Amino acid sequence: MQLVSYNIQYGTGKDGRVDIDRIVSEIADGDVIAMQEVDRFWTRSEMADQVEALTKRLPEHHWVYGPGVDMDASDRDETGTLRRRRRQFGNLLLSRFPVLLSRNHLLPKMSFHSQLSIQRSALDGAIAFPDGPVRVASVHLAHAAELERVSQVATLRELQRVAGRDGGVLSGAHSHWCEEGPQHTMPKSSILLGDFNMTPAEQAYEAMVGPDDPKYGRITLADGYVDAWIESGGDPNGGHTKFEETGNRRIDYAFVSPDLADRIRDVRVDAVAQGSDHQPIWLDIDL
Repeated sequence: MQLVSYNIQYGTGKDGRVDIDRIVSEIADGDVIAMQEVDRFWTRSEMADQVEALTKRLPEHHWVYGPGVDMDASDRDETGTLRRRRRQFGNLLLSRFPVLLSRNHLLPKMSFHSQLSIQRSALDGAIAFPDGPVRVASVHLAHAAELERVSQVATLRELQRVAGRDGGVLSGAHSHWCEEGPQHTMPKSSILLGDFNMTPAEQAYEAMVGPDDPKYGRITLADGYVDAWIESGGDPNGGHTKFEETGNRRIDYAFVSPDLADRIRDVRVDAVAQGSDHQPIWLDIDL
């Protein structure tokens, strides 16, 4: 199974052009595609509904979208008719297999004196893979402050702790709610894909994957995750997904729950993709 995560920077490539077709060409082979920074009705992305544009170009993929930022973008056309639109910025999750249920989790947000602060989110979907449902999330953490990311990682781990125990999006019995088919809960097995805006040297990374003990090595937490890049034998000093003049960084990840670690086949970064200021990261895993 090929899973890919791509922060698309609202379709703006390294040449400064907004090109949705280029984005699609770089990730269309993915069985599951997690995107971050997907716009709806922003001037910077030509007032396009990028959710509609992307999903129309991938007609064999089921999809769900979860905005972090959601504001009014309504106006009136030349006839005076109201155009009801929401200006949104968030995460998109697409899958060749049905997304049985989904939830959009708004992550903890801090307000700073002058630094830009954006409402971040984790879009969670239970996907019906051939071997059974797995929870896959498209995640985007804060860019500005590690303290904020630490708080957001704590929320992601709490979601893992309660997965399967909180009844999903619908539980209990009522004729008006249960006649549509079986109810599903969030599986315990999970994969987090996305732009985590952290390097492996940060406290937030250790909070995700557990402490690195000088005697025992990495100690995986029961409610934590395994870094698929490292688990697959990737260079701890490689795997960069953000190329910058100040130095390349590994900030986009595929994290898997410990029970899925032995199913990882390969992890790679597409270092030649041009569609964004990030590089796509691909996870090959048996599901």
